[in-house]
Amino acid sequence: MIFVTGSTGFIGQALVPRLAQKSRVRISVRTKKGKEIIPYADAVFQKDLTATEDWADALTGVSEVVHCAARVHIMTEHALNPLMEFRRANVDGTLKLAQQAVVSGVKRFIFLSSIKVNGEQTLPGETFRADQYANPRDPYGVSKMEAEEGLRALASKTGMEVVIIRPPLVYGSDVKANFLVMMRWLWRGIPLPLGAITENRRSFVALDNLLDLITTCIDHPAAANQTFLVSDDEDLSTAELLQRLGKALERPARLFSVPISLLKLGANVMGRPEIVQRLCGSLQVDVSKTKEILGWSPPINVDEGLRQVAQHWLNMCRASAR
Repeated sequence: MIFVTGSTGFIGQALVPRLAQKSRVRISVRTKKGKEIIPYADAVFQKDLTATEDWADALTGVSEVVHCAARVHIMTEHALNPLMEFRRANVDGTLKLAQQAVVSGVKRFIFLSSIKVNGEQTLPGETFRADQYANPRDPYGVSKMEAEEGLRALASKTGMEVVIIRPPLVYGSDVKANFLVMMRWLWRGIPLPLGAITENRRSFVALDNLLDLITTCIDHPAAANQTFLVSDDEDLSTAELLQRLGKALERPARLFSVPISLLKLGANVMGRPEIVQRLCGSLQVDVSKTKEILGWSPPINVDEGLRQVAQHWLNMCRASAR
C-alpha cells in the first residue's frame, strides 16, 4: 500500500492514477475536492499538515509514503513571519508524519523537496549537485532544507528508508504561475523584449519525467537514503524556451532584443528585481547521480514535454470557448 499526501495538488493529482496501476493507493486531502482522483484510491483521509495531526489511521498497512503536501512557495506573501509559517507545515508537519510512519512500520518515505534547497541560481558553467552544500535563500527553501535534515536524522535512528527528490520548475498539464503566463503571452502574440536572453541556462522537468522518477524511487534498492536531482537533462535559455514553447503552441514567439541592463533597470524601478533574476539568471542541475545510481533517464524530451503541456492548454481553451 502506498500513501500519497498532497494528492489534489499539481503533482499529486497526476501521480495517484499512475501509482494505482502498480499498487493499492491511499490518499490524503485537505478537502474533498479533486473528485477525479478519488476513484483511484482505496481510502481518502482529510488531513492537515501540522505537528498535531494524527496520521495513525491513514498509515495502517502502508509500506511506502510519497509526501507531496507542502506549504508552497508564495509569490505574494502576507504572513507576518513567513519562515514560521513554512516551518509549521513543511518541517513540523512533515516530521510528525514521518515519525508516525516509523511507528506504523513504513519501509520507505519519499519526500518531494525543492531545488531551492541548493539555492536560487547557478554561476555560468556551474551546476547544482545533489550532495553539495545547501544554500537556500528564502523561507520556503529553508523549510525544505530543515525538513530534509530532520528526515535524514530520523532515518539514521530508526532504519526507515528516506528518499529525497529536488525538482526545479515542473511543467505539465494544469501548470500555473509563470509558465502559464508565458503560454498566454505567446498565444496572444504579444511582442516580448526577451530576445537577448540567450546566454543563460535553466533546467526544467516535465511532469511525466518527475512522475517516472518518483515511481522508480518507490522500490529501487539503490534509492534508499539518497538525495536526487531531476530535470529533462537539457537546459534552455529563456529565449530558446519561449521559441520552443511557441512552436508547440503553433504560435511563433515574437521576440525582440532589449539590453539586459535595461531590463534590470526597469525591474528595479518597478520594485521587482527578482523578475529579471528568473528571466536572465541561470539555474542548472546535474542529474548524473540520478542517472548513474538508478539507471534512470527522462522518458520524454523537452519538445515532447512542451508539446503535451501546450496541447492540454489548447484543448482547455477550445473547450471553454464552446
